Amino acid sequence: MRKVAAIHDLSCYGRCSLAVIMPVLSVMGVQCCPLPGTVLSTHTGGYGAVQRTDLTGQVEGTVEHWDRLGLRFDGIYTGYMASVAQIHQAVEAVQRLSAPRAQVVVDPVLGDHGKLYSSMTEEMAEAMGQLCEQAQVITPNLTEAAILLGLAPDALLGQRGKDLALELSAQGQRSVVVTGVTPEEGYTGAVWFDAATGASGTEVAMRAPGEYPGTGDLFSAVLTGGLMMGESLERAVGRAVHFISRCASYTSALGTPVREGVLFEPLLPLLLGDGLAMDDRI
Repeated sequence: MRKVAAIHDLSCYGRCSLAVIMPVLSVMGVQCCPLPGTVLSTHTGGYGAVQRTDLTGQVEGTVEHWDRLGLRFDGIYTGYMASVAQIHQAVEAVQRLSAPRAQVVVDPVLGDHGKLYSSMTEEMAEAMGQLCEQAQVITPNLTEAAILLGLAPDALLGQRGKDLALELSAQGQRSVVVTGVTPEEGYTGAVWFDAATGASGTEVAMRAPGEYPGTGDLFSAVLTGGLMMGESLERAVGRAVHFISRCASYTSALGTPVREGVLFEPLLPLLLGDGLAMDDRI
C-alpha cells in the first residue's frame, strides 16, 4: 500500500483539512499518515473565535522520529501552514522523508478572492514559494497563483487561460493545477500543465450554488489520491473537478448550511474504481 504523509491543520468541526484528506485518501486505497501543524476547534469560516493549538514542536519531533525509523513516503502532501517555521519544517520533511520518485503535492494555502488570509504574512508567502520549489505538483487558486508570481493578490481574478499554469511551472520543471477557474457562466474548474508530458488543458464541471469551505482541501486530496493510483495528471484533475461538483450539488440540494462544508461522506464510493466519466455517474 502506498503511503502519503499529509502535513496540514486539523479542524475538529467543519469539513476541511485533515478531516477530509484522511477519509478521501483511505477510500482511494492510500494510507494517509497525518502530521498536523495546528489543531483548531472549528475551521475559520463562520464559527466565530477559534481555539487554536500550535503543534510546531510536534511537527519537528515527528519528522525526526520518522527519519530515525527510516520511514519514507510515496507521496507528501502539504496544505495550511501556521507560520514560517512550519513551512520550513515542511521543506525539511520533503527532503528527509521522500521515497525515490515520490509525488510531492503542495497546496500553497495563502488566500482567496483576491486577498491574503488574515493569518498570512508576506514572509509566509515568500517561504511558501520556497516550499513550492520542492514540489512535483502545486495546486494554487487564482489568488495564490498571483502571489506566487509576485503580483497583487487580485491580479488574476477572472483569468481563464492555460498559459497561467505553464507560467507557474518553473519553466516546465513542475506540474501545476490552478483551481477556481471560471471558463464560462455556470461552470467552474481548473487549468493544468503536466511537466511529464508538456500537455496542458482545462477541466470544467457544473457550478453549484454556494461558496463552501474546504473544497480546496478536498480537491487536492482527490488529486493526490489519483496520482498515487498511477493516474495521469489530466485524469486526476478530471476526477477531482467532477467529484467536487457532485458533492457541492448534493449539499446544495439538501440545504445544508454552507459553513459546514460539502457533504462528501455519502459520495466517497464515487472515488472507487477507474474514475472514468465521473460526471456520467451523477
